[in-house]
Amino acid sequence: MSPEPLLAVRGVDFGYGGAFRLEDVSFEVERAEVFAVIGPNSSGKTTLIRLLTKVHEPQRGEIRLGGIALGRLSRRALARQVAVVPQELTLAFPLTVEELALMGRHPHAEGRFFEGPEDLARAWEAMALAGVLDLGQQPLDTLSGGERQRAVLARALAQEPRLLLLDEPTSHLDLRHQREIVGLLRRLNRERALTVVLVSHDLNLAGEVADRLLLLAGGRVVRIGSSDEVLEEGLLEEVYGCPVRVEKSPASGRPVVMIRWPDADEGR
Repeated sequence: MSPEPLLAVRGVDFGYGGAFRLEDVSFEVERAEVFAVIGPNSSGKTTLIRLLTKVHEPQRGEIRLGGIALGRLSRRALARQVAVVPQELTLAFPLTVEELALMGRHPHAEGRFFEGPEDLARAWEAMALAGVLDLGQQPLDTLSGGERQRAVLARALAQEPRLLLLDEPTSHLDLRHQREIVGLLRRLNRERALTVVLVSHDLNLAGEVADRLLLLAGGRVVRIGSSDEVLEEGLLEEVYGCPVRVEKSPASGRPVVMIRWPDADEGR
């Protein structure tokens, strides 16, 4: 008998004001898998993250984590298993990197008002993994974009999650910092068997790092499969409504998606 997938989304519908944003969405994420969710604007990617973190509840269907329905888990219990790295971090007051990482220990501190030695050790370990241990006393607003993103990742790792959800993790980052984040995610997945769900507009990032991809359009699943199966020219042109070219990366052999830009005459 094959093991239960870590995450199972089965026949999920969700909408706002009578209009569905997601319809009959079903997929599974295996343990220790890197799974990418891609799709055009308004395809339902952000709504899906909110459902996976109980910000919203499905109007139909079910989401299960490790075989247990999300509806049966409290928010604290869920936060001990699922951590989120949001696209934008909004803070009500200034924090240092260490203070942000310690926030990741709150789900494990039920009945306690202050962090203990174990919490501090786990926060330092997470900061070391994310490459920000030497920045522990630095205020977040003094960091570069890449440093800040790694600090947010340290907070998520301090939760000791089974599942890491990332919403556009490399947006606003330069090439070097994009490379660092991707390298860190690969290392965490390989060395710690961490399951990762990555939501991204960057088709090439998703195609390079993910074991499988889910393509959403109009709130529905269009295709699930390997990068070769999903990043296919005709399918992408139909979903995104623009001409593209797909070639193989000479380094990895994975698909590389390129927009066919309008020429000078066409753009007039």
